[in-house]
Amino acid sequence: MDLLEYQGKQLFARHGIPVPSGKPAATVQEAVAAADEIGYPCVVKAQVLIGGRGKAGGVKLAKDRAEATQYATDILGMDIKGFTVHEVWIEGASEIAEEYYASIVFDRAAKAPLVMLSTQGGMDIEEVAEKTPDALARLHVDPLLGFQDFHGRKLAFAAGIPGDLIRPVGAMLAKLYETFVAEEAMLIEVNPLIITPGRDVVALDAKVTLDGNSLYRHPDNAALRDPSAEDPQEQMAHERGLTYVKLDGDIGILGNGAGLVMSTLDVVAQAGGAPANFLDAGGGSKADAIVSAVEVILSDAKVRAVLFNIFGGITRCDEVAKGLIEAFDVVKPTVPFVVRLDGTNDVEGRKLLADANLPNVATAKTMNEAAEKVVELSKTGVAA
Repeated sequence: MDLLEYQGKQLFARHGIPVPSGKPAATVQEAVAAADEIGYPCVVKAQVLIGGRGKAGGVKLAKDRAEATQYATDILGMDIKGFTVHEVWIEGASEIAEEYYASIVFDRAAKAPLVMLSTQGGMDIEEVAEKTPDALARLHVDPLLGFQDFHGRKLAFAAGIPGDLIRPVGAMLAKLYETFVAEEAMLIEVNPLIITPGRDVVALDAKVTLDGNSLYRHPDNAALRDPSAEDPQEQMAHERGLTYVKLDGDIGILGNGAGLVMSTLDVVAQAGGAPANFLDAGGGSKADAIVSAVEVILSDAKVRAVLFNIFGGITRCDEVAKGLIEAFDVVKPTVPFVVRLDGTNDVEGRKLLADANLPNVATAKTMNEAAEKVVELSKTGVAA
């Protein structure tokens, strides 16, 4: 779950990380009242779950009440890369001597947190990593050992941090790591991490991604979830207890079990198709879950064909067939389906589908055959 900047800063503040004072606002009146309370100059910052706000005009420095009013009016409701601004963060202006970059991300390949630090903050870190990779110091932390003082010093030396800032920057990294672990985050990024003229280290930005699977242990964090900011299909799937990931293609994919679904994505791609989504109905899927899955898949207007790839273990293929028959009665799909049933009660499931004689539904015996059929149907739009 991604947090807005101000939510991330509030999280940081709970862990003793220095951040500028600020207040969120959802209306122009609230924004102006916050600016009056914080004092001028102040910064009006759009709150959306996307980068590039400054370049899009979503971050403005207000010198007085009139400018705060104008900027809040301009920014609230603004569209930034497809995200509508519903809130702004009013923050006291900061004096900046230097801008750094710091982040902690869980590196799945290394099975350990990766801490990164650079003196080239305030810009696209991807560009820094590509053009001057040596400017980005990296260090994996053993989860059992945790972040130690020597880790901070090693990163600071590698990044070229000035001598008088090595300990303060190391201390900041230690607090960020503490937050990363305590809040069960997948990413914490500060860009820029600023150095003030008084040589204080302050987090001027906060990009935080929390592990959604851990939110039941963090009710305060779970309450920060904003369904309106989520993809509509992913929100619908979440509400129905389905695992769903939206992709860029036009073929809907449903399977039971993440491994089978990911294999199906690969096979469809090899057949020349482009998956539109990844939907795992889970083991033991019943008919009602299949109906819900069909509704979620077809809620994406880009879907031109759907592939059901079911391997029955705990899941019974006849239950899947019943669910598909019910879904056709309820949803009345207009795109072709390819169904492959194998495993527990697969014969019964295929018989149910044959007897139902659903319109625009083709069957396949193997995964490769199913993938080739659905790719063809995504282009022609009609099942044989």
